[in-house]
Amino acid sequence: MARTARTMLGGLLAATLLAGCGFHLRSSQNFAFETVAVTPENSGAVATEMTRYLGSAIRPLAPKAGEQAPQVIIDILEEQRLKNVVSTSASGQVREFQLRMNVRFRMRTPQGAELIAPTVITQTRDISFNESAVLAKEAEETLLWRDMQSDVVQQLLRRIASVKSLSPSP
Repeated sequence: MARTARTMLGGLLAATLLAGCGFHLRSSQNFAFETVAVTPENSGAVATEMTRYLGSAIRPLAPKAGEQAPQVIIDILEEQRLKNVVSTSASGQVREFQLRMNVRFRMRTPQGAELIAPTVITQTRDISFNESAVLAKEAEETLLWRDMQSDVVQQLLRRIASVKSLSPSP
């Protein structure tokens, strides 16, 4: 009985400490808009993932009769993936690469008012290389690119969620 009471007291104490420090689970984003167009449509992995995340809020840039026009437009201006050699062995063999993803975007209204000026989000990862495990390292690199892409999309979503009004800031 005493052990159960101690366990409950410990759990209550942990919950109180977490609540006191401001901890809370990440919730869905609240945006100042209800409909959005993402350009370039169907090109680029970041634009595709953004479209998938925003789901029913996505509208075509040029709506047909009876369709609602988007309130904002997110332009994915550039999506760049770079792979650079970071270190080599004494014999000149590659030992480590750096993967870098740069995504440049802006957010605007259909009337052309800029809500977020062109901004670059960068993600970087280092990956070691071993000639005896080439296939495993290729798979690891693919996973790192996918992880970087997800991180970029999450940063982009947080950035567009910071816009509180659809009128441009002075």
